[in-house]
Amino acid sequence: MEPMLEVELSEDRVAVDPMVPSLFAVTRIHRETRDTFTLTLEPPEGNGGFNFTPGQFNMLYAFGVGEVPISISGDPGDGRLLTHTIRAVGSVTKAFCGLKKSDSLGVRGPFGCPWPVHQAGGKDIVIIGGGIGLAPLRPAVYHVLSHREKYGKVALLYGARTPNDILYLRELEQWRARFDVEVHITVDHATTAWRSNVGVVTRLIPRTSFDPSNTIAMICGPEVMMRFTVQELLKRGVESSDIYVSMERNMKCGLGFCGHCQYGPLFIWKDGPVFSFDRIRALFAVREIRR
Repeated sequence: MEPMLEVELSEDRVAVDPMVPSLFAVTRIHRETRDTFTLTLEPPEGNGGFNFTPGQFNMLYAFGVGEVPISISGDPGDGRLLTHTIRAVGSVTKAFCGLKKSDSLGVRGPFGCPWPVHQAGGKDIVIIGGGIGLAPLRPAVYHVLSHREKYGKVALLYGARTPNDILYLRELEQWRARFDVEVHITVDHATTAWRSNVGVVTRLIPRTSFDPSNTIAMICGPEVMMRFTVQELLKRGVESSDIYVSMERNMKCGLGFCGHCQYGPLFIWKDGPVFSFDRIRALFAVREIRR
């Protein structure tokens, strides 16, 4: 039997083995909603920062508990810090809630195929998020707004369950104040103080200005939301090859070893998590392989 390869985990270098996490230090924990928070992490000293493309994800490891795949939600143009917005729904993500400033957690990545921000030059951009699905889309928004001159019309449509569940509210207001981007927000259930749209996010599509024949759409949210959103965009005249969805589901190891991310003949970690709708159209309609 060959001896096992020992890879030492240290703070002063990035692990070469993709199965070994690097230590990142927590610099900030910001509460977004009652069950969602944003972790800001600092890469190991001397590694030159953290580079990723909008739409990619990392495997985050809570020592003694386990690891989970979480999309990167920060600015791809700023590699000094790493940002993840997380919903506390399981033992690992709840363990992240207990982290304090200067605590460490393990990071592997980035993994996955990105949003098509680099291929969308000259086109109108429609970004549609539902709930925490805005987090994986946020880097794409950052990129598009940082290179605004490269794109046509830009629209961001976002739906949340209630006003208290809206992510990045202050940032959304800042984007809505710009004259070069169209931002619409809706909630399923309004409060007495809410003075904006009420209803599902698909209702925002007809009021949005874009050229269907020259549009790239990016969608992330619950699968039922994505399914109806895709239908509305197709009715509007957007080609299925120009509609992109994020299919993060059942990912475990981030390298395809465990098989949890298999989606028909595809593997989410390798072939996705971002797919053009024409590529997965047949799979998307099969109830047995939906989440």
